[in-house]
Amino acid sequence: MPENLDTAKIKLEGSDGYNSLRHYQQPSVWKASWQLTNTLVPYLLICAMMVFAYRAGVSYGLILGMAVVAAALLVRIFIFLHDCAHNCFFGSRKANAVLGFICGILTFTPYEEWRKIHGIHHNTYGDLDRRSKGDVWILTTEEYKAASTLKRFLYRFYRNPFVLLGLGPFLLFLVSYRFPRKGARKRQLYSVIFTNAAIFVIILTASLTIGFKAYVAIQFPVIFMAGVTGVWLFYIQHQFEGAYWARHDEWDWITASLRGSSYYKLPKVLQWITGNIGLHHVHHLRPRIPNYHLQQCFDETPFLAVVKPLTLFKSFKCLQLKLWDERTQKLVGFRSI
Repeated sequence: MPENLDTAKIKLEGSDGYNSLRHYQQPSVWKASWQLTNTLVPYLLICAMMVFAYRAGVSYGLILGMAVVAAALLVRIFIFLHDCAHNCFFGSRKANAVLGFICGILTFTPYEEWRKIHGIHHNTYGDLDRRSKGDVWILTTEEYKAASTLKRFLYRFYRNPFVLLGLGPFLLFLVSYRFPRKGARKRQLYSVIFTNAAIFVIILTASLTIGFKAYVAIQFPVIFMAGVTGVWLFYIQHQFEGAYWARHDEWDWITASLRGSSYYKLPKVLQWITGNIGLHHVHHLRPRIPNYHLQQCFDETPFLAVVKPLTLFKSFKCLQLKLWDERTQKLVGFRSI
């Protein structure tokens, strides 16, 4: 680990490091309510405007322009769901569950099922021996070399940007999330059933009022663009140059947070849309810090700034990284083998 990150790790392990971040976990009802007001209300209004525009025969290009704004707000709504999953958006566990369920319906995501999978991700990210369903599929160079022709083909197909960011979001949000994972408990199973039922009621109501075709023409581009953005964010949070992976016996959660989670430094408007989730190393150190306190925590904790920021422009090059090389301890492309 570079010296500056090593120093940050030492500070975090000390009594004045990790514990000093605890007070940022305190939820704020005012900030949470304001975020709901400045995001959920505009989202619903824009959706209503898209319906009126479609029925009035307005150019579909203009409707797609509104869909871009709606998709951006839907990404932000998903961040609220994410905070609810960590029980930190509100101080009340019940309030988090209710809001999480509502946000799950809007984002086509079964809240409790996603919450469970995301919890597994937080306990296993960067651990080569505990790669889970909640992560982007990654193989080591040796595993890839030893794989069958079919597995190599499937892996290359999966890691292709057009599949990962095109077909992937469609299959994830519209297909995969409609079914509970194998071994899901009642809480997660009911979450999938009730979310599907709520979505069905919305689709049925829309079909009987504005028509099914109109609903699809309005809803699909919004959920698709939001899904692409969400999958990209999750990818870039742990798949970047300088990332961290280790075998379980050597895995260290602080190192995984500082090195295995990116500091994705975005322009202010994109940072607002993504709810500060670019400060992902801070989030993984203290998952219960709500999105509206992440920037303050980062600004007031100097040793968190030692993590090298990843800019928007440089982040696109990370799509070339496909495999983890245990020998060199870095992500590499297919050409390296």
